[in-house]
Amino acid sequence: MLKLYGGVRSRASIVQWYLEELGIAYEFVKLDMQAGEHRQPEYLAINPIGKVPAIVDGDFQLWESGAILLYLAEKYGKVTSSPEKRAELGQWVLFANATLGPGIFAEASRERELPLLMTALNEIFGRQPFLLGEEFTVADVAVGSVLSYIPIMLKLDLSPYPAVLNYIKQVSERPAFQKTIGARG
Repeated sequence: MLKLYGGVRSRASIVQWYLEELGIAYEFVKLDMQAGEHRQPEYLAINPIGKVPAIVDGDFQLWESGAILLYLAEKYGKVTSSPEKRAELGQWVLFANATLGPGIFAEASRERELPLLMTALNEIFGRQPFLLGEEFTVADVAVGSVLSYIPIMLKLDLSPYPAVLNYIKQVSERPAFQKTIGARG
């Protein structure tokens, strides 16, 4: 059975959300980060950086939330064999971790980045319900998780971006989200 390693209030909940969306049986191995369990040799053998999340799927080990999401999509999801479509999914997962997250959560750049990011996303969600059109994908887990943390953690005013607010509401109401990230709020 696939094992997901994570801690309380960690990015493991994003991976957990996607595992629930896919309906995959998994074991959640909760590491006590305060006690330093993520710095013990057993865990460092899985992730030498000592961060969470990480997964063990049979003999395969992987860490870094975006990489894990893409792997799960490829192995267990409904990912097309088209390199272009896979690259598009990768683009959004990388965007969530490398651009959207820092643009929202890094206070030094938030004032400059937030309007640019939200305006573009508002336009996309004004045209279609999900990032890639009509179908919910791993891209929505990556981007939706970052966006859903705004009302939970930052309480920023997103009223100028009604389509983004609607998207956050839409993904937050999904049963798999409620069982994972939504249970934390």
